[in-house]
Amino acid sequence: MEQNHENSFWKSSIKAVPGRPSPKKDIKIMNNRGKGASTSSSASFENYQQSVNDAWTISEDELTKEYRILSDDPKLLIRRSSQNSSRTHKNPQQIAVVHKTSSSTSANSINLTNNITLSNTANINNNIESNQTDETNYREENEHQQKPSNSSSSNERSIEYGSLRQRFNSYPGRPQLLKFSSMTLKDDAESKLEKFSAILEADLLNLKALKELSWSGAPRKMRAVVWRLLSGYLPTSLERRNSVLERKRIDYHNLVKQYFYVESRDEAQQDTFRQIHIDVPRMNPHVPLFQQKLVQEMFERILFIWAIRHPASGYVQGINDLVTPFFIVFLQEQVGVDKVLETYRFEDLPIEQRNIIEADSFWCISKFLDSIQDNYIFAQLGIQEKVNQLKELIQRIDVTLHKHLQSHGVDYLQFSFRWMNNLLTRELPLYCTIRLWDTYLAESDGFAVFQLYVCAAFLLHWREQLLQENDFQGLMLLLQNLPTHHWLDSHISVLVAEAFRLKFTYADAPKHLEVKS
Repeated sequence: MEQNHENSFWKSSIKAVPGRPSPKKDIKIMNNRGKGASTSSSASFENYQQSVNDAWTISEDELTKEYRILSDDPKLLIRRSSQNSSRTHKNPQQIAVVHKTSSSTSANSINLTNNITLSNTANINNNIESNQTDETNYREENEHQQKPSNSSSSNERSIEYGSLRQRFNSYPGRPQLLKFSSMTLKDDAESKLEKFSAILEADLLNLKALKELSWSGAPRKMRAVVWRLLSGYLPTSLERRNSVLERKRIDYHNLVKQYFYVESRDEAQQDTFRQIHIDVPRMNPHVPLFQQKLVQEMFERILFIWAIRHPASGYVQGINDLVTPFFIVFLQEQVGVDKVLETYRFEDLPIEQRNIIEADSFWCISKFLDSIQDNYIFAQLGIQEKVNQLKELIQRIDVTLHKHLQSHGVDYLQFSFRWMNNLLTRELPLYCTIRLWDTYLAESDGFAVFQLYVCAAFLLHWREQLLQENDFQGLMLLLQNLPTHHWLDSHISVLVAEAFRLKFTYADAPKHLEVKS
């Protein structure tokens, strides 16, 4: 008897493989069975294998291809199943008959085989019935594309489609059709809230665990408390937090009385205030909230007091943008997470709550800027150094992009200075900036280093668009107006993940990247 490779259990090979049934043995057993010869008990599994070999005739490539069609275009899959119905699936009742007539094997093996087969047959019938409903809905949606004379063939296709859907859901170890209802985004968010609550309610805060959890984003309901802790504004001891908050808020308003509301200022202070007064109205000009007088006056006080307390750097243009994320987060805490802040009337908020927002924003921005203060000293040498580091990094990561920028006269200082100075606050929507700062604050120990790799990942994200520009003007227009208006938190998650990969690859292993002379 010639072996039929199409129906062979191991159709990719007919060679004997240790631990696998041999096709030659299958032939011999079938011949002996036809002659009425007895077989050994070791043939029981081989008999079972022969009876269900139709379930495995589809190859890996065919399965992957048909599974993809099932996901993308059920109509094409119905036609595919109709063409291959003669070789892909037998009648489940016929399978049961084969098992019932295989009496040459041991009684225990026969009972086990029959139980498995009858169970599978019931499952197949149930799945066909349930999936006929899916196919009926599919036909109703496309009824205007079908002729009335095709109603009988549609019923046949319905059964084939349902049967094929069942096959894709019943292969052991094969991909299953996704069930999105098993884990919703709401469940995921609630799980994360529980994790944050457990950390924040501990008597002594585990700051390392809080950083690890916040790195991928903090919940809006808890972000204000999380940011205070990550900034070092609040102590780790739970019982001391309220007392510290009260004392620090009083301290800030004493500073305002001492330095801001004074009858006269020296020339340097006058210049500082004048520059702040010019910059604040330019901040987020498209957001009505920041054009309100009370909000602008609050920012002027925060920035002026910070400049007075940091004479080595003083106020530098761009620092005003760095106050914005803290202000928004603490305002959201006071008014509730359901409020739309862009058009919120700040004057509707009681003065006590406005004072809390102002004081907390001041102390948090002060803590945050301590780690990057060299960016704002004379000539901003810290930023110049980071721009050069970004240039060297891109040259080693993507020499094609680097040469493209250089050949068209684009200097990294022309576009990345603002990225470093404003920490990408002007390149991203405000809500994306807040999500990014969840990670920045969680990276508080090495924030200055990590931000370099965020800028590198941000530049590489636009690689294809940049390579399509063939002149200086086109490149600069793109780099200074990057289309991020549609970005979501998911884009920021990808960005920081790529930045982490670059940092892990390059930050601690600079020697192997050195250009050999």
